[in-house]
Amino acid sequence: MPVLLGFLGVLAFSFTLPATRIAVEDLDPTFVGIGREALAALPAALILLVSRTSLPSRPQLVRIGIVAFGVVFGWPLFTALALQHLTSAHSAVIVGLLPAATAVAAVLRAGERPSRAFWLASFAGLVAVLAFAATRGAGLLSTGDVFILIAVALSAIGYAEGGALAREMPGWQVICWAVVLSLPLTLPIGLIAAAGSDLHAQGDAWLGFAYVAAVSALLGFFPWYAGLARGGVAKIGQIQLVQPLLTLVWSAWLLDEHIGVATLVASIAVVASVVATQRTRVARSSRAPLVTSRE
Repeated sequence: MPVLLGFLGVLAFSFTLPATRIAVEDLDPTFVGIGREALAALPAALILLVSRTSLPSRPQLVRIGIVAFGVVFGWPLFTALALQHLTSAHSAVIVGLLPAATAVAAVLRAGERPSRAFWLASFAGLVAVLAFAATRGAGLLSTGDVFILIAVALSAIGYAEGGALAREMPGWQVICWAVVLSLPLTLPIGLIAAAGSDLHAQGDAWLGFAYVAAVSALLGFFPWYAGLARGGVAKIGQIQLVQPLLTLVWSAWLLDEHIGVATLVASIAVVASVVATQRTRVARSSRAPLVTSRE
C-alpha cells in the first residue's frame, strides 16, 4: 500500500512540469507558481472546515512552516521561473536528482537511517538519470538549470518534513494547513503578479494552471504524504526516480517533444533502481525529527 500511494503521488506530480510549461507560455511565472497556491488554499480551507480539523500544536505549526517553505513557495516558484527558459523534458531529467535529495533530507529531518544497499541502489538510479541528462544536453548549467536545482533542494526539504509530520497527523491535513496558513503571503503575491501581467491567455494555459492549482499544489500530496509516512520518506521517495520518465512521456504527448532510444534505456535502469530500493531496509531512528525551539 505505501508503494501504491507513493506511485499515485508521483503520477500526479509527473504532469506538473508539462502543465507549468504550458501555463507560463502565456501567463506570468510568479502568478503561476504562487497564484496556484493561493487558489489551492480555498478547497483546502473548505476540507479543513468540513472535517472540523483542530488547529495543529505550536511545534507542528513550525514544521508545517518548513513544509510550506519547500513545497508551497520553493518548488512551484522556481520551477515556473525555470520553465521560461527550459523545455519540460530538459527540466524533467534534472528533477531526477529529487529522490537522492529527498533521501538526504530524510536523514536530516525525518530521523531515518537507510542501509548501505539502499544508498547503492539509489546511487545507481541517480547515475542513470544524470547519464540520461547528459545525453539530452543537460550537463551545462544555465539560469533555468540553477532554478530547477534550487526547486529540487527546497522540495526535498518539504517532502521529508511533510512525510515525517504525516506520522502524527493525516498527510492531507499537512498539505491543507500548509497552503491555508501560507495564504496571507500567497494571496497578495498572486494578486500583484496577476495585476502586472496579461491574463488574456489561451485556454491551454488556463488548463495547465488549473491542473497545478488543483492537483500539483493540493490533491497530489494526499497519497504522497500518506505513502511517505507509512513506507518511510527515504524509501518511498525513491519512487520519484520514475517521475522524470513519466514526465517525458507527457511532454512528448502534450508538447510534441522527442523521446529517443536513450529514454528507453534510462527507463529500464531507473525502474530497476526503484525495485532495488524497495527491497532494502531503512531504519527509523528512535529520536524525534530534528526540530528545535530556535527554528
